Parts: sequence; structure tokens; C-alpha cells
Amino acid sequence: DVVVFNLGAQTGNHTLADTSLRAFEIGWRMATFALFRTAKAVLPYMQERGKGTLLVTSATAAMRGNAKQHAHTAAMSARRTLCQSLNAEFSSSGIHVAHVLVDGMVDAPDTVGKVLGEERYQALREAKGLDKDGLILPKQVAETYFQLAQQHRSAWTFEMDLRAFSDKPWWNE
Repeated sequence: DVVVFNLGAQTGNHTLADTSLRAFEIGWRMATFALFRTAKAVLPYMQERGKGTLLVTSATAAMRGNAKQHAHTAAMSARRTLCQSLNAEFSSSGIHVAHVLVDGMVDAPDTVGKVLGEERYQALREAKGLDKDGLILPKQVAETYFQLAQQHRSAWTFEMDLRAFSDKPWWNE
């Protein structure tokens, strides 16, 4: 009934000169080609059943470019427009495609924690997370995804952004 596509595509911060063709392609393969392959594998079955939901996690990079994020931005913006195309093709068949932009850091030791290292991750949690709710909580993301999957088709959400209340949205930075 529901597929959650949550594959990241962050290949690191690199200047244009330092972004290898391989890194650029890997970002696209993870963000866009993997979603294409997933959709190609599952949407025909959902279409046969006349229902289904594809929830796609995305990032701020889908909406705007950042310095040293060439591969990530190109890959995530392609992910967003691929979701638009999938929605245009399959919504009339009863398939709900939703693009969820996560605009901020998720309090996740297996991602942010590994990137920052234990000491910096704990400092970040003490500064913005825990009882301050300045980091996006995985449990709350899961609840949002559950709500999206339960929406009545007369009021489907195609795109939404999630951010912690204390973070400014990217367009205010």
C-alpha cells in the first residue's frame, strides 16, 4: 500500500572544480535514478490495484542551490520534478505521490551523528535538540508520513516541507 523512498544523496561539500564526474553521477544515481527504478518496480502494481502511496523524502536542495552542493542540488531538484511527473501520470489511477522536503537537521545518530562525530553531535543536541525541539525528530517525521499515507484522495498533499519551529525556512536566510 505504501512505499517510503528515503535514500539520501549527499556526496559532501565540494567546489565545482573539486566535484568529480563520478561524485556528481553517484548523487544523481542515489537521488533520482534509484527513485525512478523504485517507481518503475512498484507503481504498475499499485496501478493494477487502483491505489497506493509513494512518499518521497527530499531536501532543501530540491528547491534551491547552495555553494559547494552542485551534485546534491542537481540530484534533489531532479528528484522533485520526477515526483511531479509521477504524480501527473499516476494520481488519476488512485496513486498518491508526495514529495516531502526535510528543511533542517534530523536528530539522528545514524546520519548526522556519524557525519559530525559523537562529540559534535552531542553538542548540537544540547544546543538545539532535546527539550529545545530545534532538531527535527524522527518520530514526528514518521507521524507526518503516516498522516500523508492516510489522506483521503479528495485532499491529497503533493508537497510539504518539515522544519523545526526554531529554524528559519531557507527563504528567510
